[in-house]
Amino acid sequence: MPESRKPSWVDTLSADDLAFVKRFVLASGSLKEMAKVYGVSYPTVRLRLDRLIEKIKVLDSQEIVSEFERVLRVQYVEGRIDMNTLNTLLAAHARELEARHDPDHRRS
Repeated sequence: MPESRKPSWVDTLSADDLAFVKRFVLASGSLKEMAKVYGVSYPTVRLRLDRLIEKIKVLDSQEIVSEFERVLRVQYVEGRIDMNTLNTLLAAHARELEARHDPDHRRS
């Protein structure tokens, strides 16, 4: 039976993210060139790259073992949720996991 493996960060990037990485490589890493290609400002491309870097770090992290946490953190780095929402949901998730592992845990 083949050993199951966790998907690589490359396997989990969206088609848009992969296209951005490809264009970035073809532009020899020039953010100025990327801004021209996308028709946006340099700071806009820089923000997109910074978010992509953080997304790859989250997807590649060995410390994050919960798929739920990984999805939340990706949502945060993509700017889809704010830090307060991220922390609220992570805390609720931690309480739920604790309750599952503690049979004497009583709901309030």
